Amino acid sequence: MDEMKKDFDKEAEQEDISEEEKKEKKGFFQRLKDGLTKTRNNIVSGFDAVFSGFSKIDEEFYEELEEILIMGDTGVHATEGIIERLKQQVKENHITNPMDCKELLIQSIKEQMQVGETAYEFEHQQSIVFVIGVNGVGKTTTIGKLASKLKGQGKHVLLAAADTFRAAANDQLKEWSNRAGVEMIGGVEGADPASVIFDAVNAAKARKVDVLLCDTAGRLHNKKNLMDELKKMNRIIDKEFPNAHRENLIVLDGTTGQNALQQAKEFGETANLTGIVLTKMDGTAKGGIAIAIQAELGIPVKYIGVGEKVEDLEKFDSNRFVDALFDVKLDDEEADAENEA
Repeated sequence: MDEMKKDFDKEAEQEDISEEEKKEKKGFFQRLKDGLTKTRNNIVSGFDAVFSGFSKIDEEFYEELEEILIMGDTGVHATEGIIERLKQQVKENHITNPMDCKELLIQSIKEQMQVGETAYEFEHQQSIVFVIGVNGVGKTTTIGKLASKLKGQGKHVLLAAADTFRAAANDQLKEWSNRAGVEMIGGVEGADPASVIFDAVNAAKARKVDVLLCDTAGRLHNKKNLMDELKKMNRIIDKEFPNAHRENLIVLDGTTGQNALQQAKEFGETANLTGIVLTKMDGTAKGGIAIAIQAELGIPVKYIGVGEKVEDLEKFDSNRFVDALFDVKLDDEEADAENEA
């Protein structure tokens, strides 16, 4: 009897391991797809109902599509652009069947979200990257993941812990620097952030660092101080390392929808934002915000996060994102590449 119990326990354990292995092997595209389930249920089911429920393409048809996009946090500006482009393509291609509009709509959203060929130039130059965002959006975690990815590309990476006003921010970033296997320049709690940047910039020059990633304070409630702080840090970099390529990435929590867009607008008043990192996209019903932000601000989404692990942050691919949003299946070649990744 004991032997039977042992065999049963062993089989159960193997099943658990097998399930865990399956989970580990799941590619980023599938994790993104899973993460966007709530958004997909919110948007795509509505689209399918409109495409199948209308017998002709008229203003009421467009209004229904418009309402679904806005309800999915796509935003008014982005929605208007998508619908206008759809109307133009319907007219140009003499389309009369609403079902034929689905592929056009998907393609229109993809085109609106293209990142551009020069988006990741900072990876190939000696660069200083400011990572900006309010507390709680996953800023420090994002820096750790980016550091790990850049190091994996053979880059010499240094971290600067310039968020000196948030309790334990220095310790949190130190933990990530250890995990990523990169060095960090830190300051004591309450110290002048600009002094940390000064030390980090000079260390980056002396150590021939490829990318300096700077954690910054996220106190939007005190905008004037934040603005002055960022200006001061920028002046130091301009003076100490004028030839460095500059990048300002803002980290936004995808679950907050339109609030994330507002944060990006406010930070945009204090910093020249060059890219967006969208975090916590696993489980949000507001995934349409990725479309809204890019359309509204003209700033590309450069990275997207769907979990806590290093491999859960990837470069943003508009085709993959929209395919995941609309539950488009990968072709065989894409599926093979996804499984290898």
